[in-house]
Amino acid sequence: MQKTIRIVIIEDDQILQHAYKQLIEDECGFQVVSCYSSFDAAEKKLVNDDPGIILLDIELPGTNGVQAIPLIKKLVPKAMVIMLTVYEIEEQIFAALANGASGYLTKDVSSAKIIEAIYDARAGGGPMSKKIASIVIKSFQKNTDSPLSKRETEIIKMISEGKKRNEIADELFIELETVKTHIKNIYSKLNVNSRSDALKVVKKNRLI
Repeated sequence: MQKTIRIVIIEDDQILQHAYKQLIEDECGFQVVSCYSSFDAAEKKLVNDDPGIILLDIELPGTNGVQAIPLIKKLVPKAMVIMLTVYEIEEQIFAALANGASGYLTKDVSSAKIIEAIYDARAGGGPMSKKIASIVIKSFQKNTDSPLSKRETEIIKMISEGKKRNEIADELFIELETVKTHIKNIYSKLNVNSRSDALKVVKKNRLI
């Protein structure tokens, strides 16, 4: 017999909270054990709730959703956290995933997608809405319109790893002066005057 999936909802919008609860409880094998309007209200009760899945809003009063994830993982390590949010901010997405979220859905996804995401997370997957998946994929794709040559790209990547000019010269088997010339050309092409500014431009434009 399939084990019932215990679910906790942490959402401060009462209408959405009720809608999620009704949707989930209509699915055979799902049980909403508790609903909370904030992580702070849920914190002392999560261990007893023993959820397998937590649907977590990001914009919560008090401790926000991203901040709550590592705290949740300490309390109920086996629980899978699925973020539900209206936001599609890249920094927020990656902060949530880095903190231990198992999935990230925007609130405009279909009811079927939410149910599918719960099953997916329970099976060890990483459910994401199409918009979020597109942002994640795009962030890993290198910009093919880079103004930098292959060698310049190689050098700025080594600089981003914290390597010094002499170390770069040794690893690439080129003269130190050649490295300096390449760096000068990199700065010129990126229209910057320092290493930190160059790295900011490179990161922003996904040049490495």
